[in-house]
Amino acid sequence: MDVIEAFADRSIRRGLGFAGLAIGLVMLALSFDAALAFRMGADLAAVVAVVLLVSAWSASRRDLRHGETWAEIRALRPEFAAVLSRSEIQRRLAETLRRRLLWHAERIGLLALALWTAAALMSLLR
Repeated sequence: MDVIEAFADRSIRRGLGFAGLAIGLVMLALSFDAALAFRMGADLAAVVAVVLLVSAWSASRRDLRHGETWAEIRALRPEFAAVLSRSEIQRRLAETLRRRLLWHAERIGLLALALWTAAALMSLLR
């Protein structure tokens, strides 16, 4: 696995972990009505997927050399940072981050679809 890809995944998954915790807590708070809890979880997961898609779309437009991924690479793998030029760093960061954000957005979208399906089944079982 590429160094940039590994650090990008770590950064994305850290954010998704916090989003998942928030979604889980909202669903737990609504657990008195299972269909509502699943529907709210699906809606919030869809919002997370859209945020990931927008982030992927804007990845090439931002200066990623000031972001979390590059800061971690510079701190933990300084020899890697010294080899690449500034434009090469930006290009590789943008390309990798876009690809990994789209991959994660697809998985979160599938989770939202599964939660919507569970909500529909819960509504039918009432």
